[in-house]
This record gives sequence, structure tokens and C-alpha cells, in this order.
Amino acid sequence: MSILGSQSEKQQLSGRRFIDRLPTTITKPVRVLAWLVFITQVLIVGTGGAVRLTGSGLGCTTWPKCTDDSFVTTPEMGIHGAIEFGNRTLFFLLEIIAILAFIAVWRLRKERKDLFWLTLIPSFSVFFQAILGGITVLTNLNPYVVGLHYFVSVVLVVLGALLVYRVYEAPGTRALRVGAPLFQTGWFMMILGTFTIALGIITTGAGPHAGDGGAARNGLDPEILQHFHAWPAYALFAFTLLAIFLAHKERVRPVRNFALGTLGVMVLQIIVGVAQARNALPPLLVGIHMVLATVLAAGLVLTVVAMYGRTAERAPRVTPGS
Repeated sequence: MSILGSQSEKQQLSGRRFIDRLPTTITKPVRVLAWLVFITQVLIVGTGGAVRLTGSGLGCTTWPKCTDDSFVTTPEMGIHGAIEFGNRTLFFLLEIIAILAFIAVWRLRKERKDLFWLTLIPSFSVFFQAILGGITVLTNLNPYVVGLHYFVSVVLVVLGALLVYRVYEAPGTRALRVGAPLFQTGWFMMILGTFTIALGIITTGAGPHAGDGGAARNGLDPEILQHFHAWPAYALFAFTLLAIFLAHKERVRPVRNFALGTLGVMVLQIIVGVAQARNALPPLLVGIHMVLATVLAAGLVLTVVAMYGRTAERAPRVTPGS
């Protein structure tokens, strides 16, 4: 037997031993990794907001390097370079956590395909986000590219929240466990939430926080856009109240709890949104508003997802007169 053949067999054996040690059930480490995926996705939104709101969008003047001669920031680049490079560095931590989560559920991939996809997508999407971030820098912070970058982050936060939800759920066939009025209300909530976030992105693209003094804006009137952004938000508030009422009436506690949590985030969003509009958009409030929007999106999706349960757990439908 050749030396190369022996080394190959040893590597294969080590690989099999490693795979054999991976969990075959949802363990505490798996749940911890799921939470870390969600938390880091939210954190990257916060650090990305800090880059934009401190005018550090071009703190690193090129991509993937920070300068033409260095992959890391230099003292001459000052605080803006440090902030931008810190945001880039967090991508690597996020990627490591996503890969570890994917490995942790590898032996569950047949039984729990939901966990497989919810860990695989973040593992690959981080690369897409990094490329999109590079395009953002190379296009001199084009507001529409910046907006797309943020919207993808919202989707990833939602997927992270779904991953956390699923690691606490038992496998099995799921079916709708609520009545049509509640189900339709949930979908109206998601549609209105999507419109609200999209209009918020466009409004921000018209405002003063470009990420750099020389970056272009989209040329739209931010004061008018603020009203268009607020209208679906207030409608969303009303539909969320309706969802809470219907969920309580149907005795579907998970839906009611998620809707209540979403309502709480929404109240904070409204308070922060009104405060920032009346105080000339202070960067800290704008950043909080950006992060809360991702949590709000996650809450809306989880409210609808909770309307499905394992077939054996379906709640009795409420009939007139009951």
C-alpha cells in the first residue's frame, strides 16, 4: 500500500469519525448556534447602519481590500476606516457561525430538511452579501444598491428567526390550525410590512444619511416619502391588533404571542420613527429604526408560520355561537 493511499484512508476514517460525532437530535449546542445565527444577522445590520450613519461608507476606499495596498485598515484612515473594516470583519464571524450551524444539523438533513435549508442559505448568502457590499463601495454608495443590501439583510434576519423557531419545533406534518379570517389577516400583515420596509428604504435613500459626503441620493422628496412610509405602518398596526383579537378568540396561543411581540416592536418603531422625523433624523435613532425593522419583519413572518402546527396539535375551530 502506498503512503498516499494510507494517508487518504486515514483522512477518510477521520472524516467518518467526525461525522459520527455530529448530533442526530436537536441538542442544546444546536439551539445555541441557531440563536447565534439570528443574533449575528441582526448585529450586522447594526454595524452596517453605523457605517452609513457615521459617514464611513467609503472608510475603506476599495473592495475586497481596504486600500490599494492593504486588506486591513490603517491608522491614517482614522475612525471611518476602523468602522467600515469592523463591519467587514463581522461578516467573517457571521460566516463561521453559519457554517458551524450547517455542520451541526448535517446528520439531521433527511429528517429535518427545514433546518438543512435554513442553515445552508445563510452559509452561502454571506458571500453574496459581501459581494453586494463590494458593489456598494464600487458604485460610490448608490442609494438603490445600498437599499438592496439592506433588504437582503432583512431577509437573512427573518431566516435566522425561522431557524430559531424550528429548532424548538418537533418534526412532523403541519397543517393550518386557524380560521380563514386570522390566516388572511396574517398575510395582510406581511404584505403591509413589506411595503412599509420598502418605502422606508426609499425614504432613507432620499434623506441626509448617504454614508459619505460625496454619495448621491435618489432625488426624491423625503418629506413626502415619510408620509407614504407611515400610512402602511399605521394600517399594519391596525391589522396586528385584529390578529391578536382573532388569535385570542380561536385560542391559538403561539399566534397570539408572536402577534403581541410584533405589536410591541411596532410601538417602539412608531415612537422612534416619529421622534427621528421631528428631530432632523439623528443618526442614533435612525440606526435603532433600521435594526427594529428587521426584528419587526421576523415577527410578522413568525406570526404567520405559527398558524401552522403538527396535525395532531391542531386546535379546534371556533364555530358561531361557541
